[in-house]
Amino acid sequence: MFNQLDRYIARNVLMGMLIVHLIILGLDFTISFINDLGDTEGNYGTLQVLMYGVIRLPWRFYQYAPVSVLIGSLVGLGAMASSNELTVMRSAGFSLWRILIGVMKPLLIVVLVIMSIGEFAAPRTEMFGQAWRTELQEGNAISRRGGWQREGDSYYRFGSIRSDNTLLDVNRFRYDDDRLVEATHASRAVLEGDEWTLEDVDRTLIHEETTEAEHLDQLEWDTSLDPELLRLIITDRNSQSIEDLWRYGSYLNEQGISATDTWLYFWQKVLLPLTLISLVIIAASFIFGPLRSVAAGTRVFYGTVVGLVFKYVQDLLGPAATIFGFSPIWAIVVPMAVCFGIGFWLLRRAG
Repeated sequence: MFNQLDRYIARNVLMGMLIVHLIILGLDFTISFINDLGDTEGNYGTLQVLMYGVIRLPWRFYQYAPVSVLIGSLVGLGAMASSNELTVMRSAGFSLWRILIGVMKPLLIVVLVIMSIGEFAAPRTEMFGQAWRTELQEGNAISRRGGWQREGDSYYRFGSIRSDNTLLDVNRFRYDDDRLVEATHASRAVLEGDEWTLEDVDRTLIHEETTEAEHLDQLEWDTSLDPELLRLIITDRNSQSIEDLWRYGSYLNEQGISATDTWLYFWQKVLLPLTLISLVIIAASFIFGPLRSVAAGTRVFYGTVVGLVFKYVQDLLGPAATIFGFSPIWAIVVPMAVCFGIGFWLLRRAG
């Protein structure tokens, strides 16, 4: 499968992707660590902030893969172009398309690694990290993560869920028509058999002219929500697996609730291999075309611009799908098709 030429190209391209990915991960890790220092509360101190950042590394690895693949391809192929190695290859009889195939072969390994992390590692580490962080904060800090759900006349907000199905940081707001009549906070909710029990409960009953507050050690919770559904509600959409996104999107559609964001992330993950291929093609077309003789820093700059434009177009088309009623799959397909079109056009011009 890999001859000597393929191995040489693979080594340069993979090294470029790896270096760029490590740099991006390092910068993001540092910035996130500094930002999260403001959330220290209870037993959640500086060391725990650092550990939380380490726990989230699989998600970060997956999240920044497209940009790293694009810029890494520009760096790897650009280094070969600067040393005239690509020119020598073509002079030796290797066509541009043959060299491009050599670039695509190691990309298959990259796709396999990234998809595996996104499907198996990132969802589990994100769920564990979220529950661990919420529990250390002891409910004293308002979590920036979690999920909302409506059931009957009540609105719920859940902080996180542990692997033993224990819910943490449960908030319930019960309404009578449009008037809030009860606000309840429980440190945790424990499942025993099919019955939920709220523990360490602070409940406020809101009457028309007065309020009544009470603290309860335990309180029965009558709900139809099960642990699997709660996991889907609580976990961030962009860290869920393809299977979970499909299940949650189908559930929201059955409930008559808009699931645009869920389906957007679903198609983003399903079409990730084609997205990465399109970005490598656009990177190769730049190297063989307009960027073949420019400095390495200029190539990185253009790669960063293209990566940001690609991401922003997807981010803009996502909300547009809700407003104009088209399928969120187009938010992924349109930028990808543009990359394919421009890339193949530039490659044909380069010969």
